[in-house]
Amino acid sequence: MSSVMREIRRADERYQTDGDGVMTRHSFSYGAHYDPDNIGFGPLIAINTETIDPAEGYDQHHHADVEIVTWVLEGVLMHADSTGHRGVVRPGTAQRLSAGTGVQHTEQNASQDEPLVFVQMMLRSSYDAKPEYVDAVVEPRGLTPVIGVHAAAELFVVRLAAGDSITVPASPRSLVHVTKGSIRLDDTTLTGGDEARLTDERAYDLSAAEDGGEALIWQLGSS
Repeated sequence: MSSVMREIRRADERYQTDGDGVMTRHSFSYGAHYDPDNIGFGPLIAINTETIDPAEGYDQHHHADVEIVTWVLEGVLMHADSTGHRGVVRPGTAQRLSAGTGVQHTEQNASQDEPLVFVQMMLRSSYDAKPEYVDAVVEPRGLTPVIGVHAAAELFVVRLAAGDSITVPASPRSLVHVTKGSIRLDDTTLTGGDEARLTDERAYDLSAAEDGGEALIWQLGSS
């Protein structure tokens, strides 16, 4: 019989990687930060918050067999890949890259003056064809579906003003990742970078603290 489980992970508990003009906070085991007890949650295997200095970023690197979903918090992300696809992602637009059989791409801060901050999430994928991009403009109103993925998962954005609340439907697994402000889960307050991971829980309520808040919510299958 399944048992309800809640796990709260705070922003300052996330792993940190510092590079040349780049700082990353990882929610899950990643690269040099190997943790066999924290390698994923359902099909979700990475939630990385990237802070990139002006004109800096990631040179060409390889991905395959994953869904990559990007949500920009500040600035403009510029990307280009080995298929000839180029573009930018701004706040309010979610991008999904299904890497499929494999792709090489670069990710750079498009600005020479302003920092770039974005959340990049990765899931195990059932997609096995050539790389595929989807962009979706998102205007959060309540619990807003964001973008489809080739995995047993749905992503939502919730933006709550002070005093607002919302009910999140039951799911085998649900993950709340706060991106801005403060959001309450019962008597627990979550702030930027904090996460709640819920397993086999009934529908639950989120409410905004005094300054309101925004969160990414993954509704996930059990594997």
